Amino acid sequence: MSVAVLFLLGLRLLEAECRCFFNRTQEHCVCYNLSQESADSIIQCLPASVVEFRGGDLERYVAFSIRDPDPSTIEMLDSLVFRKIIFGDLLVPEILLAQVLRFFSYTHVQELVFDSCVFEGRGNWDRMAGQDLPILSLRFHNVSSAALTGREQDFSSLSSFLGALQELSITTSLLTSLPCAIGRLFTALRSLDMAQNSLGDESLMPAFCSRAFPQLRVLSLQRNNLTSYHSVCEGVQLLRELQHLDLSQNKLTADPSSSCQWPLSLLSFNLSDAGLEEVLTPLPPHLEVLDMSCNHLHTVDISLSSLKKLFLSQNMLEAAPSIRNHPLLDTLHLDNNSIMELPWDEMKNLRDVAAADNPYLCSCSEAGGLQALAAMGQLGQGWPQHYMCHAPPHYRGRLVEDVPVSVLQCNSAAVVVPICIILVLITVAGAVSLVRSRPELIRSCPRV
Repeated sequence: MSVAVLFLLGLRLLEAECRCFFNRTQEHCVCYNLSQESADSIIQCLPASVVEFRGGDLERYVAFSIRDPDPSTIEMLDSLVFRKIIFGDLLVPEILLAQVLRFFSYTHVQELVFDSCVFEGRGNWDRMAGQDLPILSLRFHNVSSAALTGREQDFSSLSSFLGALQELSITTSLLTSLPCAIGRLFTALRSLDMAQNSLGDESLMPAFCSRAFPQLRVLSLQRNNLTSYHSVCEGVQLLRELQHLDLSQNKLTADPSSSCQWPLSLLSFNLSDAGLEEVLTPLPPHLEVLDMSCNHLHTVDISLSSLKKLFLSQNMLEAAPSIRNHPLLDTLHLDNNSIMELPWDEMKNLRDVAAADNPYLCSCSEAGGLQALAAMGQLGQGWPQHYMCHAPPHYRGRLVEDVPVSVLQCNSAAVVVPICIILVLITVAGAVSLVRSRPELIRSCPRV
């Protein structure tokens, strides 16, 4: 822990001073270089709800004898309004962390963040056995520590704390595995973010073994070393409550013989920037949100009756997918593809359409359809500047918005034919009127 936290825990490190600064709202207070000056500056952070401590080396405090807090210290800790504490750019001896973490049970801190920290050594966590903490969210970003494998006993002492967590984030930390026994401790966890690590296909089944993460709803595996779509499916299929899965920025390949079934609870699936050249199957059957943007898809032929949002921007599509296969669809994004014509008559019932930066064939019907969607407010960002004509030649480079789509210009027959009919009717009516006014014209005609 930082000198600031040790002071706030009543350890009387009055010789330490740091420089602390509030943000404009006076809610976030940041303290720098904790090991250099006096504690007076720290005191000014007491009204803040978010406190951030950056910079320092805590090794010099490892030998401190840390006693249980007395009643006055407990009262002081309970009075703090801190809800979130961030530790950044710190060297943290784990033995010191193990000694002081239990002091958080006397506070109202709900979120604890370690950013760009190094955890050194191995702490004794026995004193945390059965200890409840108010912390619901625990985040590690760009941290290094001893491997988790073989440390199941250490974490079992934290079971009361870990069992109450609702959010856990371990990102950009070279994580390669998560032992099954540790996963089983997170009995209430709803969200798990393990983005930008080194998890491989073989590491998922042990991590998400039977009875591990039983309440997990949201899982991010973005930008790891995952390659097999089938292995990922097998790795998470025991997460019966999973609703949102992010596999973006992995390089996934299909397995033609795959028969794995995704959790039926899965509603949102992110496969963006996953190197896809075809739609991988099977897809979760009850999806409501599917993101396959930033891939190399040429066609998308899927049928998901529950799908509401489909994101396909930055692919190589030459035609939009059939909307009739998705009766509940309300959002469709097709930006940056090779689509020349849209089924705009099908899209008029959607609420959000994005199709900028496509090479449009600006026929009267196509331009008119896009203009109609824009007039109804259904086209998202990019209209009109990023909707350009590619063809015909006389419209190339012009904005779709500027293409004339009046009846006279788009369908001259629709104007000429009615005019001709009117002229014929006028002629006939004139002839009939003439005959009625001069009947002798009929009598003078010779009979054959």
